[in-house]
Amino acid sequence: MKQHQLNHSDGDLIHTGEKPFLCSDCGKSFRSSGELSKHLQCHSEERPFPCLKCGKTFKANRFLKKHLQTHTGERPVPCSKCGKRFAKSSDLTRHNRIHTGERPHTCSQCGKSFLTHSEVLKHQRYHTGERPFKCAECGKTFTQSCYLTVHQRIHTGERPYSCSVCGNLMIMLLSFMDNLQFFKKLK
Repeated sequence: MKQHQLNHSDGDLIHTGEKPFLCSDCGKSFRSSGELSKHLQCHSEERPFPCLKCGKTFKANRFLKKHLQTHTGERPVPCSKCGKRFAKSSDLTRHNRIHTGERPHTCSQCGKSFLTHSEVLKHQRYHTGERPFKCAECGKTFTQSCYLTVHQRIHTGERPYSCSVCGNLMIMLLSFMDNLQFFKKLK
């Protein structure tokens, strides 16, 4: 059994469910050093894989391939319970937890449970106070990369959400949705 658990190339654990290879940048854990090496590319600034359709660039070819599905709309994996379709079987697995109510990932500090391991890691930053995402412009730090992305729009002036009723341009989707609700109430 031990022979089966060892990867012949570098002694990595496989099939045991253990994830002993930890990313020092974000805390995400992996089953093998190879998986960790692939993941570390996401922390690099280099983005050598461009999408020929829209120009967006990616740090790894696998991210580009995943992105290309946004252009094709291809979703070959259906949910047998509700018919919703997914690009990958791993997306379906996560989706199925909505039907089962399963939340297998639990915070060790407060007991709150989550659908995915990455959600637990994000949540735990509230307990630890860790804010690993820093704005290069002003130095402000954030618990999640999406918060940094929205914040950076203050510096760039980008306002991607536009109201077709009043013409207001907004930084955040939530502001846009609130704006739409306001005009629905006026009708």
